[in-house]
Amino acid sequence: LHTAYRRQRQMCIRDSLKLKAGLLLLWALVSFGATYFARDLQVLVFGGWPLGYWIAAQGAVLVFIGIVVVYGWAMNRFERQDAERLAADAAALSDDANRPHG
Repeated sequence: LHTAYRRQRQMCIRDSLKLKAGLLLLWALVSFGATYFARDLQVLVFGGWPLGYWIAAQGAVLVFIGIVVVYGWAMNRFERQDAERLAADAAALSDDANRPHG
């Protein structure tokens, strides 16, 4: 039972690392992609300002806030699932301990 919990915990850690890597990649693409394509985006005008300005001034910040929200939601979900598995394992151990021996 302990080995099963350890395996599940490692899967949770792996999922967490995948999430972090994906969100970090998204952040890098938005931050550096907007800079790389800034000249190309200047021809598009939105609200009287070039689109490159809007992405640099507002869009990257909004994406970063979205990344933080997604990360918080996902980690809460991972921790809730981990707590449920731990409670189920503890209940199974408790049931085994209460069985008569012999």
